[in-house]
Parts: sequence; structure tokens; C-alpha cells
Amino acid sequence: MPELLAPAGNPEKLATALTYGADAIYLGGPGPNLRAPGAGFADWAAVAEAVATAHAAGSQAYLCLNALPTQTHLPAVEQALEHLADLAGTQRPDALIVADPGVLHLARRHLPQMPLHLSTQANTANAAAASFWAEQGATRVNLARELTLADTRAMAAACPGVELEAFVHGAMCMAVSGRCTMSAHLNRRSANLGLCTHPCRFQYRATATRPLAVRLEEAQRPGRDTWEVLEQDGFTSVLAAEDLCLARYLPWFARVGLTALKIEGRMKSGGYLAHTVDVYATALADFARGAWRPELYMAELLNTASRTLATGFFLPGGRQVAWAAPAQQRPVLGRINRQLGPEAWEVAVRARWNADAPIAIMVPGLQRPTIANNDYTLEDAQGARRTDAHSGTTLTLRCPHPALRQGLFLRAV
Repeated sequence: MPELLAPAGNPEKLATALTYGADAIYLGGPGPNLRAPGAGFADWAAVAEAVATAHAAGSQAYLCLNALPTQTHLPAVEQALEHLADLAGTQRPDALIVADPGVLHLARRHLPQMPLHLSTQANTANAAAASFWAEQGATRVNLARELTLADTRAMAAACPGVELEAFVHGAMCMAVSGRCTMSAHLNRRSANLGLCTHPCRFQYRATATRPLAVRLEEAQRPGRDTWEVLEQDGFTSVLAAEDLCLARYLPWFARVGLTALKIEGRMKSGGYLAHTVDVYATALADFARGAWRPELYMAELLNTASRTLATGFFLPGGRQVAWAAPAQQRPVLGRINRQLGPEAWEVAVRARWNADAPIAIMVPGLQRPTIANNDYTLEDAQGARRTDAHSGTTLTLRCPHPALRQGLFLRAV
């Protein structure tokens, strides 16, 4: 089976990815990477601890150094490589994820034995490009998200000596493999340095029209036209792409022989990560044992979708399959932080929680045992019973259910 590669945006999300079945995780550190502002590990000691945690769980850990730096950023790149050279044993990442030729060149010089994985930012869309990067020292190449099923199969056949990796789930960008300049143009924050402000997802409304087109005013910039696009009524996120979802095609990827399948989302919530990793890990295991359940996988993924899920460019002939996010979802209510006693658990509340309603435990393997409302209670720090809880609070869950354990998420039924 292909390796399932999941995002680890912070220590909690690292634990979540490992709990729900990731074979490998990717993370950011102090060095320049494409999620620098809010999804990563603050210092090298934290990176070393995260890598050691992944290794202790039997998973691989890959560090992102995948920004596209200008000349002024090169000292930070070299400093990051020097710090990595000081890490040893179980604290050293299993590979670096890079996108820029200069970063790859410096990594080969500072860390000649470190495997290098080429990021989607390099937009590798053909076998010649994959072979070129392999000759430069890349041991794995992430395929451009613009490739079709036929393109991917042809590249796998033409590159037998190169590990190939593909994104199968998560946010897509209107730009080619994420090489976008809209954020830099509008807000002077470059997406290629990990500073994207996502103007493609802002809310807009029409201010002036001409035949077949409309000028758009952005909600936070009143009184000024920001873009001109095809006409829409009212506010629209017309520049936002659907989210990628290729869960139904995992058997195809396994047969073609790709090395790894990757989930996007270092800045997504822990609940999103638990749902997504659980689905893909379970689906791969199901396929291996001949028990394929695609309707179950899609129902789980749609429960956490914030936008329409779609197949992007993957299907032949320009065909696309899409699944609209449902109007009503079963929200993640909380995460079990730790056990306090034989039947007591510390829970971090993530959404409004009505304790008069039943809840489900998100057990790995897409098991969702239900706890009836009269089989559990919530208590505050003073021991007072709570019937209503709000996001951001930490409460005690008292319940004897045998499936409860540290690191699992709870959701509404």
C-alpha cells in the first residue's frame, strides 16, 4: 500500500495524525516553509521532539523547507540546514521537503546523506522533469495537482527509479501548484514565502457591471474595486477552488504504484485531521483486505468539509465529480486530553456541546460508538455539573465507556 502522509501543524495535530493512522507526517519548523505564520514547531528543540515522537510511533517525519526564497532569505535557509545537521538519531527528520533549486543545492551541500522530497511547488508535470530532479538529488517527487489520471499513470511507468507522491485530499489553489501572486499583489504577502492571505476565499460583491463581467469590491475594502470577473449576484467567493478529494480512487493509486499519498492541511483543525486521516488510513486498510466501503468514506469526509469536495483535474476528458458540503454536519465537540481517573477524562471543548444529547467517540478504523446522554456527565473545575459547554473551555467528562482514551475526538450524533 502507498504511504499515507499527513500534516502535523502543531504537537496536538502530530498526535492526532499518529493516533488515526498516518504512516508519515510532515511538519514545519523555524526554517522558511510555506506555513510559516501559524502551523509549525517554534524552535529546533520542538522539531527534534516532534520527530522523535513520530519515530517512537513507528512513523516517518519529513521537515518542510519548501519556501521559494529570495536572496535575502538564503541566510535563514542555511541556518536551518546547520541546525538540522546538529540533530542526530531519532531526532533527525527522515527527509526534507524542498521546492527551490537553490534550497535543494544547499541541502545537498550541508546534509549530503539527507533524502530530499520535491514539493508540489516545483510543479513537476512530466517524466523528464522528475528525472531531472532525481539527477539533482531528489529521492521523491510530488506530482503537480494539475495532472490527470492518464498523466499520473504515464509518469509512474516512465519513472520506475523515482519515488512519486500525489496529493489526494485538501485545499487546492487557483494558481499552478500554488505558485500564486494574488496575495502578494493585494496584500504584499507572498504565498511563495508561506504568507498567503487567501484572497481567493474573500467575500466579494458587485459594484459596477458591463456585459458578461462585473467589478468586485472586497468586504474589508469598501469603496474600492478589487477585481473584475464574470458577473455574479451578491457576494461570491468566485476565486475559490473546490477542495480536492480522491478517496474513491485509492485502489487506482495503489495499483499504479505511487509511493505516497498526501493530505493537505497543516493549518486545518484537529477535528478535520482526525476525520481525514481516519478515512484514508481505513480506506487503504479496507482495500488491502478486500472490504471497500466508498460511501462510508465520503459520508465521513463531507462531515468535516467546509467547501465542495471535487476531483479537480484527475479524471480524463475534463470530467469532474463533486460533492457539496452538507448544510448540517455533526460537529466535533471535543478532544480527550488525558485521563484523570478510572472513569474521568479531561476534555478540551471545540464546539457548543449540549450534554443532554448523545455523543459519538471517533475511534480509529471509522468506528463511531455512541454514548447515550444519560451515560455521561460534564463537570467544571469546581465539580459542578454542566449541561451546556462552549468552545475554548476545558471540562471533565465522566463516563465508563471502554473505548475512551487519550487523544480521541468526540462528536455530535
